[in-house]
Amino acid sequence: MSIPKVNFAIIGGSSTFSIQFPEDLNREEVKIVEKGLVFDTPFGKSPTFTLFQIKDKQVLSVRMHGWRPKEGIKRGLASQQLFWVFKEAGVKKIFAEGGVGSINRLLELRDLVIVDDYIDHSMRQDVGLGEPYLLTMREPICPTQSEVLTKIAKKYVEPKGRHVFHRGVYGNTDGRHFESRAEVQMFRTWFADVVGQSITPEVYLAREIGACYAGIYMVVNYAEGIIKDWEHKDLSDIFYQESYTIGNILIDAIMEINEDQNQCSCKDYRKDTLLKEKQ
Repeated sequence: MSIPKVNFAIIGGSSTFSIQFPEDLNREEVKIVEKGLVFDTPFGKSPTFTLFQIKDKQVLSVRMHGWRPKEGIKRGLASQQLFWVFKEAGVKKIFAEGGVGSINRLLELRDLVIVDDYIDHSMRQDVGLGEPYLLTMREPICPTQSEVLTKIAKKYVEPKGRHVFHRGVYGNTDGRHFESRAEVQMFRTWFADVVGQSITPEVYLAREIGACYAGIYMVVNYAEGIIKDWEHKDLSDIFYQESYTIGNILIDAIMEINEDQNQCSCKDYRKDTLLKEKQ
């Protein structure tokens, strides 16, 4: 099966997991082109993609970051499969979403954070596609996409009395367990605002394929030792009640953004490697 050529991709996480995205949104502008797409990659069979169209734009989307624990496909391998497909498709703009725990004590449940930086505390090492590039992570998140996400998110949630933050530091851990209180306090001293498990290696792989990347993250729990102990009911309520909000924000963001990468410096941060023999 050949990989379709598209400029846009959406990586679905926990916030849209409880719905069939994007069809359950019932948006007139969205047309499903094909579902159940699986491709052969050098890293094994890819996760299942949906190809859909928003007006004149075609988009590839995937659920839960391509992670398939029942198949024994862990996050690092799933990311390689996922981004190899994006590379072959020619994707230029990637949006991601997910749930996070709040470390910053100003953050409340259901607040939205469009982070602009990260701390990688995972143990997944050297997760790449083997491309011969030096990846500069000076500005890891696309400012153009972040601006669009922030503007759209505010329209959806600020009338409900909730907050949207257009900057923040994402502390990344491996999971699948939550972090300990001591780990959360360590992240606090490192100036992390939220904690989650998905921004890396995705942010590296996006840079490796020359794509812009930005995500929107909903606070679904207080991290251990912050404010109060988190409750399973809070998590389930948010997962099942907020999927449409996040889904609609992502669709609106795709509608507003274009494939032009001259409005940011993302692609300029991928440099040719110096580790090669002279000819």
